[in-house]
Formats: sequence, C-alpha cells, structure tokens
Amino acid sequence: MSDLELISLSLTAELMSIDSENDLFRNLPKSFLSKIERSVYNRRRRNLFENINSICLKLASFFNDFEDYFVVDSMPLEVCNLSRSTCSKVCKENIETVPNKGFCASQGSKYYGYKLHAICSVSGVFQCIDLSPASVHDINYLKDIKDQINNCTLIGDRGYLSA
Repeated sequence: MSDLELISLSLTAELMSIDSENDLFRNLPKSFLSKIERSVYNRRRRNLFENINSICLKLASFFNDFEDYFVVDSMPLEVCNLSRSTCSKVCKENIETVPNKGFCASQGSKYYGYKLHAICSVSGVFQCIDLSPASVHDINYLKDIKDQINNCTLIGDRGYLSA
C-alpha cells in the first residue's frame, strides 16, 4: 500500500467518524485486508502524521478562506487525579511538555493536566486545535495565535475577555 493510499484511507475513516482501527478493519472489504496489516497501518500512519496534518491544515484554510467569524473555546484534559500529580510520570521527559495544575471555572474544580484549545468556523470546520499546560489562561492562548488568525471576529466565553 502506498503512502498516498494509506493517507487516503486514514482521512476517509476520519470523515466517516471511524475513530477506532478495529472498527475500520472490520468494515474494510476482505480483498483490501490483504494489502496491509493493522499494526503496520498504525505504525505507518503515525510516521505520516506530519503529512496528514499538513493536508488537514490546507483543507481547513481552503474551507475557511472566506470565513469572517470563528468560535474559540477550551476544555480541561485531566492526566490524573490532583492527589496523584506529584507521583505521575506522564509527559515529564521534556520540560516543555510537563502537565501542571489548572482551574476549570465552568466545573468549579482544580485539575492536573493540559488545556485543549479549539478554534472552529461557524460552518463547523476546525481552524486550529492546540494543547497548552493547564495553568495557561485563555487570553494568553489568544496572544500566542494572534499571527495565525487575524482580520476576523472571534466569539468566545468570558475567559477570552481582556482590555
């Protein structure tokens, strides 16, 4: 199976909302299964992540080219319970990827992990999806991406309000 076929299969599965390789390989025709094994598919797909990501970004910019309004929001991604944060070893190999403690105002709780930020057009196409440490405030995230998204109206909750 060529890289192009593998990328096409991966994007088609995503379009069909198939998020599990088990489901994907269950739904593939028997003749197709002889072309690639599931573990090989997973390994090659991980190796082609940058290519798949660049295709998705180009498609998003194409679809969002004439959009003037975008919706921005964030949500907590908890790595472990707060009480276990001191002994957690998840993502602590590199200082830039270390999770930390944050506060989720909508749930009124503290958590240990990351914050997922997403910017989506009003028509439903994601323009940008990023992870940040949990302690990064939403307004600081907007400062980081101001060069990526400009000349548009961003709609967000109170966390994105500032002077």
